Amino acid sequence: MRRVVVTGLGTINGLGNNVNETFTKMINGENGIDFITYFDTTDFKVKLASEIKNLNLEDYLDKGEIRRLDRVTQYGLIAADEAIKDSNLTEFDPYRYGVFFTSGIGGLNTFYEEIEVAVTKGPNRVSPFFVPKTIINMTGGAISIKYGLKGPNIPVVSACAASTNAIGEAFRNIKHGYIDFAITGGAEASINQIGIAGFSAIKALNTTEDKNRASIPFDLERTGFVMGEGAAALVLEEYEHAKKRGAKIYAEIVGYGSTGDAHHMTAPDPEAEAIARAITLAADEAKINLDQIDYINAHGTSTILNDRTETFGIKKAFKDHAYKVNISSTKSMTGHALGAAGALESIAVIKALENNIVPPTINLNVSDPECDLNYTPNVAVKKELNYGLNMNLGFGGHNAVLIFKKGEL
Repeated sequence: MRRVVVTGLGTINGLGNNVNETFTKMINGENGIDFITYFDTTDFKVKLASEIKNLNLEDYLDKGEIRRLDRVTQYGLIAADEAIKDSNLTEFDPYRYGVFFTSGIGGLNTFYEEIEVAVTKGPNRVSPFFVPKTIINMTGGAISIKYGLKGPNIPVVSACAASTNAIGEAFRNIKHGYIDFAITGGAEASINQIGIAGFSAIKALNTTEDKNRASIPFDLERTGFVMGEGAAALVLEEYEHAKKRGAKIYAEIVGYGSTGDAHHMTAPDPEAEAIARAITLAADEAKINLDQIDYINAHGTSTILNDRTETFGIKKAFKDHAYKVNISSTKSMTGHALGAAGALESIAVIKALENNIVPPTINLNVSDPECDLNYTPNVAVKKELNYGLNMNLGFGGHNAVLIFKKGEL
């Protein structure tokens, strides 16, 4: 069994267009949510989202990539490029370098645009890029092609737990010796008419026009999540190799747990048994007690059922320590980036460990008796951090948990 460390990070999201900008804004409690600008929301109840800002694609991608790729893949390439450059890994066997990059939905913008073309202009006008731009595996495929990575290329698709599962599967592939390196994470680009309409139809989205009362995880007045977008990427590497080449080690992945509720298409199991089990499985693999966890980045979507059930699951797993550990939901600032959320929030955990600071849950103002843990309300907390846990839950009953240890040579 080999140790696995994180040696590269990259992201683009509604809060920041790189890792340092994103984490600086997180610890300052800045809000990346605002009015939707991508389309006219006159006929929509939902007016707010966490869009990427000040983005000139030509600063990151060539014209061919912009033309051939859906926005979801463009975001994935931007985040992957930052992470790969950050890792400074230039010499490797391409068959020992895997790609575990995913999405919850894939190329939804292309899907919406090309169906409209088919309906209004006829089937012969549909773009030949329609299929390759929409399929979920294409972001990993584009990353593999661009960087010549020939190891396993597997998008783990599990809704909002997708990129957490992707990181976990990449971790296991390195740990058990199948590969030595991986680029992993997720991307999402669902802020469009059909994405907002679809999630509105199941009453999952918040409809307020006050951005500071929109994504309010664990607050009694929460009524739904706010759509986010973007991508986040991590380079994972076998520890001895990273140590030998003098790489910067951000953190070590020490545990991964994955379970299924087997309960409902969209609602979490109120008993939270599988959530608690995923947590304990990750701790068992990490060979630590749960009272050694210093920080939890919760899924914390700002929906009534998720936050209540997740809180219950944390209590079941952590017992008395549940009331002592710092918890936060950075979705209060980034919105919910669906399949990219787990990777983005894993970066938040890693940077928290590196800097000994817990990002806050902003705009948490009204206490909920059923959500009574320490969610680090409104202000970041400086404290010594050694172990951090990230957890994400997905429609279909997917639960995924990662445990990170502070990086050291």
